[in-house]
Amino acid sequence: MELGLTFPLQRFRNVKTPPYGRSPDRRFCWDLHVIDLRGNKSLLAVHCYSRYTFVRYDVTPIQWGDIFGLFREGLQESFAAAGFSTRQTEEYLLQGGRMELTRTHGRREVAFLNRAWEDVLSLDLCLDTASQAQPLLDHAVNTRFSRCAGVEGLGTGLERMALCMTGVSNETIK
Repeated sequence: MELGLTFPLQRFRNVKTPPYGRSPDRRFCWDLHVIDLRGNKSLLAVHCYSRYTFVRYDVTPIQWGDIFGLFREGLQESFAAAGFSTRQTEEYLLQGGRMELTRTHGRREVAFLNRAWEDVLSLDLCLDTASQAQPLLDHAVNTRFSRCAGVEGLGTGLERMALCMTGVSNETIK
């Protein structure tokens, strides 16, 4: 599974620019970004194919040091809150393979990440400052109609992620 780091996240974590991704299957590619929510550094993770989005609020420096663990925990909690079973989530992670840091997955994907960020900011009232997991905010963003890199037309990130989780091919989704 490829985790593409935005330039701001690379600078924030003080890491060298990672290599370009090699996976042609965007269903196992995510782009990660550091955002400020109410003055706290938070993780924004956007699935390149579906634009499914999750947020980890007020991430600690130790957690930033383990980006794979931070991502995995956020994904598991977001998927559980969205109604995906533990088995589905583990199967998705298993199919995605070993996690690797890469550059972001292209201009189009980053444009959709920026749109997801705008959605997060506009739905700020759903933010629960008492928790890192943000099920209400994630749900609000993922049930909003949007466009994405993997599928033409409008749809929701939640619906498109559900199709990815069931293993539906790209051709069937359209």
